[in-house]
Formats: sequence, C-alpha cells, structure tokens
Amino acid sequence: MERSKLEKFRSPSRGNGLRALVPLRPGELLFRSEPLAYTVCKGSRGLVCERCLCRKEKLLRCSQCKVARYCGSECQKQAWQDHKRECKCLKSSKPKFPPDSVRLLGKVVFKLLRESSCASEKLYSFFDMESNIQNLSEEKKEGLRHLAVTLQLYLKEEIQNASQLPPAFDVFESFAKLPSPCRLHHAEIKNGAILSSRCLHLVICNGFTISNGEMQEVGVGLYPSMSLLNHSCDPNCVIVFEGPSLFLRAVRNIKPGEELTICYLDVLMPSAERQKQLKEQYCFDCDCPLCKTQSKDADMLAGEVQAWKEVQGSLEKVEDLQSQEKWDQVLAICQTLINNYGDRLPDRNIYQLKMLDCAMDACINLGLWEDALLYGSRTLEPYRLYYPGFHPVRAVQVMKLGKLQQHQGLYPQALVTLKQAFELMKMTHGRDHSLVEDLMLLLGDCEATLRVA
Repeated sequence: MERSKLEKFRSPSRGNGLRALVPLRPGELLFRSEPLAYTVCKGSRGLVCERCLCRKEKLLRCSQCKVARYCGSECQKQAWQDHKRECKCLKSSKPKFPPDSVRLLGKVVFKLLRESSCASEKLYSFFDMESNIQNLSEEKKEGLRHLAVTLQLYLKEEIQNASQLPPAFDVFESFAKLPSPCRLHHAEIKNGAILSSRCLHLVICNGFTISNGEMQEVGVGLYPSMSLLNHSCDPNCVIVFEGPSLFLRAVRNIKPGEELTICYLDVLMPSAERQKQLKEQYCFDCDCPLCKTQSKDADMLAGEVQAWKEVQGSLEKVEDLQSQEKWDQVLAICQTLINNYGDRLPDRNIYQLKMLDCAMDACINLGLWEDALLYGSRTLEPYRLYYPGFHPVRAVQVMKLGKLQQHQGLYPQALVTLKQAFELMKMTHGRDHSLVEDLMLLLGDCEATLRVA
C-alpha cells in the first residue's frame, strides 16, 4: 500500500488542516477523492450528464421525474442507487426546483442512510465537519432557516419525521457543510421543521464547485476529507476534477510538516474584496502574504478610477447575458467598453481583463476566430501576473490561445503556445487527465502539419 503523503492536524490558529508527511514536488498527486454526494448545478442542468458530468447535445431523460438526464443507459444505470429516492422528491416538487444546496443535502441524507461510511471520508467524516454558524449574521441564519424548511418540503415524500434521518443528523448545521467550500450548527426546530439549519450550513461551507477540465462550473459536491484544506490566496496546491472525481496536486515544492492550502475564491479581486468575501462566507480573516502586502492591488486597479468603475458596473449584466448564451449582446457590450476605455485602462486592470475574457468567449461562440485570438492574446500577460507558477486557470487560457492560433493556420506560434500549455497542465491536471490527452493530440496535429510544410 502506498504511503500517505498527507495527514490531518490541528493548527493553533486555523483549526483542522492538512499537512505534508513527505517532501512534495510540483505536479505531484497528493489525494484523489470521489464525492460523498454531488449534483449538477443549476446553470448546467439539462446540459451535462447527472452521472459523469460530461456535456452532450442529446441526453436521456429519467422517465419518472423527467429532471435527471444522462448521456447513455450505462450512466443512468450506475446513477440509479443515488437517484432513486431523490427521484420521488424531484417529481413531487414540480414545477418548483430545489436550490443546489437543498438537492445536494438531500443526496447526502440518502447516502448516509444507505451506507455507514464512504471512501470520501477517509481522513474526515461528514459528522466530523465543523460549523461556524454561530459567527454568521442574523440575516444569514434566517436564510438557513428558510433553506431548512425548503429541504423539509423537498424530502417529504421520503422523510416524514426525524426518526427517519441518519443518527445525530442536524440539518441546519449540515447546510453549513455544503458548497463554496461552507458549514450547518444547532437551530430551533419550529412548526414541525425537522431539518435543522446546521446541516445546511455544513454543506454550503464545505462543498466544492465541480468544474470541467476547462474550469467551467458543472456541479457541486461534498468531499469531507478535502474540506480539511485551509485557504490561502497564494496556495501551494490546486484542485481539478475529472467528472465528479477530485484530484489534489502540489504546485510548488512543499516540505514535510508544511500545511497544504488551496484558494477558496477567484483571486481576480483586490485584497479588500477578497477579505470581505472570505469573512462573509467563511467567517475568517485571511493573513496570507498576498493579503498582508496587498502587493497586486495597484496592478488590479490600474488606470483611471472612473473608467474601471464604469466597466465594473457592466460586468454583472455581461455575465448574466453569458449565462443566457446571448453572445451577440455580450460581444456588443464588451467591444463598446474595451474601445471606449482602451486608452484609459491597461489590460492588467482586472475589470478590463474580465471584459477581454468575455469578448474572447463571445467571439469563440460566434465563430469570430480572428477577433477571439486578438482579445485572448491580450489576456496572457495579465494572467501570468495574477496566476503565477502552475495554475489550472492559466493553463486552460494558454491552451485556448494555442487552439485559436492553430485554427488560424499560425502553426509555428501555435506549437510554442501549446507546448507552454502542456508544461503548465501536466502539473495542474496531470498527464492522464482527458484535457491533457486532448492537448497532446493538438500538439501532434500541429507538429505533423509543420513537418509536411
């Protein structure tokens, strides 16, 4: 049996955590975990398979609930154990649909009723997970109470009273253990609401957003052992997914005894915004070097203040149009803002950078390959600044640029860019990841074309 590379430990200032047992190198796989439970997120519902999370144009629909969809009969068969009890709940809740956290916690309930322990609880079980609900604002606690009632109504077809729940199951606290990584604490059980907010908070606080290989959100899942990982805005590890499977990899040299960290949020935020989000969502203050020194804030907010505030104010609308796949409208807004403020905002300004990203994605979806390459090329240096070293987000961005160069017939440039992407991705994703296999095929095609030429 392979020796474990990490262990749980208790930090005096940060609570539970994970630390290295042996020297670790960049790209080294430290842990692989299947989820205790997972579900497709709202934005991907009907677009990806509920079992393997792969995107497919035509999906088979569950004949009972008519909600769950699968890429084929094999995935549907494999998913039945996890789906059969929630199937009745989904069917009875129509036309309403439960929030992602409610559906996920419902799956946790059914999983715990069916199995006494899961492989995903190797280092830390669901019932070990901690809640910080006492530190939440009254407004957030009230929101959890509403979710607890929603959960009770959702599960009523299968769970009618507390005796049918797993032993020691506190629902209010469990919601605190769900996605973002968040955690659920003791709450009053009023008006027959048998499911407490603590379980809800456990799910919200400790859950993970599941991304596909290209870092696009497809689901939410609970991985109890990995909820031990603490946060740093400049982490020494990253998490990537292959379907619902989670892979934890080192992205720098790590000494024995050193704590393992991941980043809980998008780092494309100034220090004050990151601190605010971490405080509201996870109830702690980050003391990592990036936050202490605020070393990248000046670059992130470079340019004229009024100009970047205008761009920042348009981002929510652009992202909403993106979610609706209204690419013509996305591109029109992005082009207007980029052209209007191009001489007043450098590309390293994070709001300008996000607009360039949105413009590139819109162009890709509209088949405007030359424009996509122009916008994408402008993001590479800022990405190098904000995602230094080995980072999956930067790796995917570099791969996109290489594909666009290849599509435009710029084979020498594409070969260089795709090789850069491979050097990054073999560390962040691992050589066996399906996206890396796709990248190697692109490299092979590019090299073959250059040989013929």
